[in-house]
Amino acid sequence: MKVLLLGKKDNEYVKKAVRFCRNNISELEVNIGGHGESLPEDIGWWEGDYIVSFLSYWIVPDSLLKRAKIATINFHPASPDYPRTGCYNFALYEKSSEYGAMCHHMKPEVDAGNIIAVKRFPIYDGDKIETVIERTYDNLIVLFYEIMAEILNGNELPTSEEKWKRKATTRRELNELATITPDMNDTEIAKRVMATTHGNWKPTVKLGNHTFELKTID
Repeated sequence: MKVLLLGKKDNEYVKKAVRFCRNNISELEVNIGGHGESLPEDIGWWEGDYIVSFLSYWIVPDSLLKRAKIATINFHPASPDYPRTGCYNFALYEKSSEYGAMCHHMKPEVDAGNIIAVKRFPIYDGDKIETVIERTYDNLIVLFYEIMAEILNGNELPTSEEKWKRKATTRRELNELATITPDMNDTEIAKRVMATTHGNWKPTVKLGNHTFELKTID
């Protein structure tokens, strides 16, 4: 069996996925990239059985997807309710009662392939982006082990009855969510701050033609 594994840099869960695959797959090619980096030029020559994307930033082109003989699968850090960009943000902003992690087949269109399996967990009132991300990754790596075990045992991939619930959100929509304007009330501002504050990422305040980074005063 020959597998191409794609992931993102500096992520402990990606490192676990790589370690698992290296211990169990003899013909494995691993490509890890950072945000904004391009796929390696020579990756287009790869040919094998499976392409596995785990927390990867890359959108895999159709020309590469066609070079996998058996399946191309992606491990997506969200439930089918939240495709593509801003998954955690929109779930928290909309006060969703649950979230999840999933595995699906890849198509040229982002987050559109048939769903293989989903793991769900509750979102609590005290949750923030950091806590939701942590539990998402915990569920995603477990799902990764389960699906890869099916592949290693020569079994067919499962088929979920779940479907994508909405159109994939865009970076523009996420940026709009993270924008605060003077006409918003305190409740709306608090929701947006909670849903879009994570590490170095903070919402912005728009006044006329000027945009300012939000700073909370204790």
